[in-house]
Formats: sequence, structure tokens, C-alpha cells
Amino acid sequence: MIKKTWLFMIGLIFSSVMLFAGECISYTKIGNQVIFNCKDGSKLSLTINSSSVVKVWFDQSGKFARTNESFAVVNENLEDIGEINVNDEPSCYEIFTSKLRIRVNKNPMQLQIFDKWQKLVFSDFKEKGHVADSKAVKAYKVLRNDEQFFGLGEKTGPLNRRGRSYKMWNSDRPCYSVTEDPLAKSIPFFMSNYRYGIFLDNTYKTEFKFGTESDEYYSFEAPDGAFIYYFIFGKDYKDIQQQYIGLTGKPIMPPKWALGFAQCRGLYTKEAQALEVAAEFRKRQIPCDIIYQDIGWTQYLQDFEWRKGNYSDPKGMLKTLKAQGFKMIVSQDPVVSQANEKQWKEADQSGYFVKDVRNGKSYDMPWPWGGNCGVVDFTIAEVADWWGAYQQKPIDDGINGFWTDMGEPAWSNEEDIDRLNMKHHIGMHDEIHNVYGLTWDKVVKEQFDKRNPNKRIFQMTRSAYAGLQRYTFGWTNDSGNGNDVLEGWGQLENQVAVGISAGLGGIPFWTTDISGYCGDITDYKAMAELYTRWMQFGVFCPLSRAHHEGDNAVEPWMFGDVVEKNSKAAIELKYQLFPYLYTYSRIAHDTGLPITRGLFMEYPNDEEAIKIDNQFVFGQELLVAPVLKKGERVKRVYLPDGEWIDFNDKKTVYLGGQAIAYRAPLSTIPVFVKKGSIVPMMPVMQYIHEKKDYPLFIHIFPNYEDESTSFELYEDEGENLDYLKDIYSKTNFTCTTLNDGYTTDITPADKGFTQSGKRNFVLVYHLEEKPGTVTVDGKPAKNVEDNILSSIVEKDFSTVEWSWNENAKECRVKVADRRKAVNIILK
Repeated sequence: MIKKTWLFMIGLIFSSVMLFAGECISYTKIGNQVIFNCKDGSKLSLTINSSSVVKVWFDQSGKFARTNESFAVVNENLEDIGEINVNDEPSCYEIFTSKLRIRVNKNPMQLQIFDKWQKLVFSDFKEKGHVADSKAVKAYKVLRNDEQFFGLGEKTGPLNRRGRSYKMWNSDRPCYSVTEDPLAKSIPFFMSNYRYGIFLDNTYKTEFKFGTESDEYYSFEAPDGAFIYYFIFGKDYKDIQQQYIGLTGKPIMPPKWALGFAQCRGLYTKEAQALEVAAEFRKRQIPCDIIYQDIGWTQYLQDFEWRKGNYSDPKGMLKTLKAQGFKMIVSQDPVVSQANEKQWKEADQSGYFVKDVRNGKSYDMPWPWGGNCGVVDFTIAEVADWWGAYQQKPIDDGINGFWTDMGEPAWSNEEDIDRLNMKHHIGMHDEIHNVYGLTWDKVVKEQFDKRNPNKRIFQMTRSAYAGLQRYTFGWTNDSGNGNDVLEGWGQLENQVAVGISAGLGGIPFWTTDISGYCGDITDYKAMAELYTRWMQFGVFCPLSRAHHEGDNAVEPWMFGDVVEKNSKAAIELKYQLFPYLYTYSRIAHDTGLPITRGLFMEYPNDEEAIKIDNQFVFGQELLVAPVLKKGERVKRVYLPDGEWIDFNDKKTVYLGGQAIAYRAPLSTIPVFVKKGSIVPMMPVMQYIHEKKDYPLFIHIFPNYEDESTSFELYEDEGENLDYLKDIYSKTNFTCTTLNDGYTTDITPADKGFTQSGKRNFVLVYHLEEKPGTVTVDGKPAKNVEDNILSSIVEKDFSTVEWSWNENAKECRVKVADRRKAVNIILK
């Protein structure tokens, strides 16, 4: 008995002992991959994907086996780097690229990466670079005393992750707090101010500890699966993020109407209600493009059939909405209710559900709505066409897209350990959990593309993994304070950081739930201020949706006349900024760079800017500092270096490099534009491109003398896939400041598309004094009163006029857009 006890204890000791990568004794080279062999049988593989990207794979067994290929990485051949040479030195092996010096020390094995100037960028921590035990494989890295970390997608808390730990386990966490972790998406990619990023491509419940265990190291770990991560070196955060997108795929562009305003509610599930709400928006002249329908729109989960009694003529409803300029988005869940006997039997008999490993039957999943369900297994190839045929039914009726909800799948959080008995076609749930939503979104998009050729999908998702940008957009889950809706101010403020962080995870197109999803609204007067401030922040999310749980109505007019007025003004500003936002949407597609950017990304060397979590740069020219505290009417705003102009009056100038006190009554959103910027805008419309031949207002905030500012406007058809074929038009506006005036060049470049054959450009110069003369292509322009110019801007395309508004300090020059180069000189 004693002998058995000792053997058991010894077994426990050895099962939990840490196994360090030992002495490195040799290497093998296969193309651009170098495998380093250790004395203990472990191996470290380095694949040189480009001169600045290295794929690192540590395997204690030395077998380099994996059950599934990467769900996130779609392109490893980033650059032709030519022949890889390994220098075998007495104490180390070294590999050189044009940007990096990669060193593998031999005993103990230690990975270090330097830049080309021999500055250490990234290093294993002593001999603990890669460690395996019975619970996980872990990587320990040197932590510098001034090192900061940003990323990991939608995470609560401050943007700088230093001093905190995080898990990747997609979780259904309604009404989450400002520190709760994990949330609904898992994007294990982060960036360091030491000019590198790490993407841990492992779908299990990985963990990141940024200095919580030591001031000398940080770590990341995975409990199972291939331990693969990509080291990405770049000149700045933008460069690093673009290379991450190069690995994981470009974001899809939304249809243009998706950038308008959207209205939703938990119990938006009725035809008459949808028509009534839409009519009210048009009656009150509040711009709106989208009406959502939430989970109860279907007869059953998830048969895609309109609920009987709630919808009498869905096709007629959709036709009416379309005539009013509305689109409809409906929800879908990744399950089939057992009450939905026909579809459930169909899927069960076909083997389309996730299985219960204990009995081999379809897993019996409790679901928040509709009773117990079968969980659809989207990793089965045949499921795609089956699901695609179902989801096409409402599309054929006239809906315009989906929001894929509860794709964790719901009620599969860390504490729900019974879910670990789910067996998917390609693996057990501990491996597939974090990518379940991604496999679903992939099917939704690919089936939409197959059945709706040359049409952009609208798909907005709650739960997914790295690479989701190839298929879908996002929203930041069910925010707000469920215990007391009026106490949601902390959640509102943290939504700014959560949204910025979403962009860092490769999700440029996202929205918060304006009003906060959680909490019963019983006193609309008391809720008015919080709603107003949430709306003012929400219109600067790339997508903008008002949404609340249950039957809590959050239409702008519900909160009284003042709130309606201020909300309408905020929404109208979003529509006016559409040309600017759409241009940055194309940039987001091409580069993966977020539209809503943390100040640290644009001003990485500004020590104060990198501390800011509650302001952001919108695009590159505008800085937004939403009011996020109850009762606040003077907002403390930090302005980075340079001169900043109040975008509300477009003439008050502030010196940057300091915090200012900015008056922000309930009608005001603190927005600033950097001196030396151009911002294109359009007139207010009730829905995006209600008018085709609208004038463009090109707001010019001139640079300093002998310096230029420019903006390249992007336009395309807006709903088809021609953008993937580079069918679009661009118009470059460049304004140079002279010692006696300004010269502006308009240079169009159409590639198979022209927005309008009948529109005007109105160049709006924000100046200190009235020009003496204005010439267009060498000919004097006619000076008219400002009100006269405004009255003809949408109907006169033959004459050239300019005006001066002394109060606004604006010079306006109207020229027809004939898709030819134009030169304008102000003296």
C-alpha cells in the first residue's frame, strides 16, 4: 500500500513538472523553414514568412502535428525572401533578413529577435522561453519596464493591457462590467510599443499575462493544440496591423447603406411595428437606413419562416420599406429548436448537429429562446448548402442581411463545462468553441455570395475568432447596466475602449448598442441624458445601431423633444460625414486599419496621448472626445501636438500638446479637426444616397505657408462587388498655402465608375480673412452673396461662383464636377 502511494505521488510530481526546452544541438532547413532540434527531443520551428514576419512553432514532442489547419491565417507567403541562410556560431544560430537578426542561443535554447541595428526587440525570458507541463504550453518573454501592450480585440478595461491578464473563451456575458473577461470574441493578437506584434494562432482557451506574475516577464499559453505564434515586426502600430491583416485576410466592405443609422429593439418582431417605426422616422425627418428584426421574427429557431400572426404580408412590408429607403436586417441563431419538428428531424437524421460524445446523439442544448435545440455543425461540408437554402428564403422575400447572434454558442461559458462534451465533425468543443461562430459566419457569407452574385453581404456578428473580418462585421455585445439602466455611465465610457480595441483586432466595422442593451427603462426623462451621450458617441462608430432589450423602446423621440433634437443633429452629422467615412472604409478594406483609432496609434510618441482611453481619432483628420460622464458640461479634452480647430464652429483654434476645458452642453459633441486637413461632406439625406446628384462640400483647413494638405476621396457603386475588381473613382484634392493665398488642384481618376454626371464641388475654405480674388483655371470667378450660392448649388452646373461668410469666416467656391482637372487660386 505504501509503495503504491509513493508511486502515485511520484506520478503527480512528474505530471506537473515543467519541461524547459533544453540544449539546441542541430538544425534542419526546408525552404523558408528552419527546425531547431533539442537534446530532449523538443523542436522549435521558425518559418520566415517575410523579412519582418516569423512563424514560431514549439513542439515538446518534436512531431509538429495539428488536427486542423489554421482558421485565421489565409496567406503565409507574404514576401519572396529568397534563400534562407543559417549561421552556425559556437553559442548560437543566426538568421538574417533585410529587417531582422534572428538568434537562437544553443544552451539553453533561447529565441531572440533584433532589428537590423542590433537593437533587441523580442526575447525569450532566460531559459523559460518555451515551457511545457501537464496543463499547458507556455511562452515567457522579456518584459521591459516601459513596455506597453495593445490589442486582443474586444476586451474591457484600459487600452494598455500591461499589468492585466486575459483569456480567450467566447462568452455570453450580457450586461458585462468594465473589467469582465472573457467576452464574446477571441482575437489573440496584440502589439507592443517595442514595434512588434504577436498572433497566437491557437483556438483553445489561451491566456495572456502581461506582467501579472513578474516585472521581468510576460507570458502567453495554450492548454492544448499546436503552439504556433507569429512574430510581426513593424515601424509602427499601423505597419504591424497591416501585416497581421496580410496574414488573416482583408476586411469585406459593407454596403454603403450600412454606414447609415439603424434602429432595433429586442421585441422588434412585428410587421405593423416595423412599418410604424419606419414611418415615424420619415415623418420626423430623422435619417435612418435600417430597421432590424430580432430573434422572435421566425416561427421557429431557425427555420427562417416569418412568425404567423406577427407578419401577414412580409413581402409587402419589405416592399413598402424599400420604397421609403429602408433596409431590413434579421437575426439568425446557429441552432434548430426541437419544437421545430420538421427541420429538427431533417438535421438530426442527416447528422448535421454537433454530437454528444457520451452517447453519439445530437447534443441537447438548452437555449435562451425556443426551448432545447440542436447545435448546427458548420464544420460539416454538406451543412453549408442546407443552411444556405434556408437563409435564402427571407433574402428572396426582400430582407437585406443578417446579424448572427449567440454564436458562442450561447450559454457555453467557462462554467458551462458540460459543453465540453460536444463533438464537432472536426474536433472536440475545447478546440472548436472559439471558432464556432467563425465557421458559421463563413457559411453565411459563402452561401450568400453563391446565391446572390455580385452583391455585398451585410452580416454583423457577436462571437468569432481572428479572421472574422473576411466574412462579417461586429457589435460589442450586450452592454449597459442590467441592475439599473441609469447607472450605465461606466459601461458607456468603457465602450469607447472596447470599440477601439475591436478595430485593433481587425474589425474596422462595428457598433455599440446605442442606449446600452441592458436594463429596463421605466423613467425616460431620467434616461434622457445617458441616451443622448450614448447616441453622440454611437454616431461615430463606423456602424451605428440603437438597440435595447425586451420591449424597451429606444427610438430618439421616446425621450422628449430636446433629446430628439440633439439625437437628430448627431445622426445628421453622421450622414454629412458619409463621403469621409466611406473613403476610410475603403482604406480599412485595403489595409485593415481601423476607422476608430486610439490616440496611441496616431501619436505613439506622445506620452499623454497613449494614456487616453476615452477619446479617439476618427479616420485621420478628426478627433472625437465624447462626453461620457453624468452631468458633465465641460469636457477635459487632450489634444496632441499641432493646432486643432473646433469642428463645431470650424474657426476656434486650440494649441495641442495640452488638455483643454471644452464646453459641451447636451447639444454638443466635442469634435476637432487638425490644421492642415481636408474633410469631404455631403448634404443631409433621409437615407444614404437618397439623391444621386448631391453636391460635395470639401472643407479645407489650410496648412501653414509653403505646405500642402490633401485628401483622396473614394467613391464606388456601393452595393456590388466591383470594389474587389478595383472599379471605382477617386478624386484628389490638394491645397497649398502660398505667401499671398492658396492654390487648390482637383484631380479626378475614374476607373470604370462615376458617381454623378451632374453635381457640384463646393470648396469651403476656413480662413481668417476674405480673399480679394478667386480664379478657376485662370478665369475670374463671380463673387455672389452666400445665400445665393447656397440656393443654386444643387441646380446650376454651368457657372462658377464664390462667396464669403464673414460670421463663419468661410469662403465657398462652386465648380461643376466634370471629371476633369481643375485649379483654383485664392489671392
